Amino acid sequence: MIWDDFLNSVWRDWRGSGKSEDRLENPEWIERWLSEHRLTAPDLPSPQEMVELKKLRDLLFCIVQAFASGSQPDPEDVGELNRVMADGPVVRQLVRTDERYGLDYMPTLRGWTQISAEIAASFAQTLADKDPARMRICSNPDCLWVYYDDTRNRSKRYCDDKLCGNLMKVRRFRARKKVGD
Repeated sequence: MIWDDFLNSVWRDWRGSGKSEDRLENPEWIERWLSEHRLTAPDLPSPQEMVELKKLRDLLFCIVQAFASGSQPDPEDVGELNRVMADGPVVRQLVRTDERYGLDYMPTLRGWTQISAEIAASFAQTLADKDPARMRICSNPDCLWVYYDDTRNRSKRYCDDKLCGNLMKVRRFRARKKVGD
């Protein structure tokens, strides 16, 4: 999804070294991300556009935090999300795929304002189509990646059980062993 890759563009070393990287400031990452999601931009973001992108990322994180904690997002945050989407108008087109017809939304603008609107719309579509209460933030305090818990019993605690999950199990084991010694 567009929104979760964008939201997780703040990379933190999940192993606990304290290292982090804001991938929005990495031109190669931006170009790869745009390509993966079939988005186009005439240039890399200007300094002001970068500020706006980071504000959007913070907004999405605040909304996810609300859902992950079992509450509802602030109505002002929802209003801001709607304003971001409104800045990126689309034209609806009926398209035929295989045996069916579908509705496609074609952006009318190019540039970072439109890309921000597409990110916001992707996020809003997830909220509308799925259960927002399943949005999670990785329980590894060194990671904090956002993910959608699609497990049957809604018990997923880590973005990746093999990485963050195993690391946290080892940390708990070592802490218990240290207390026992």
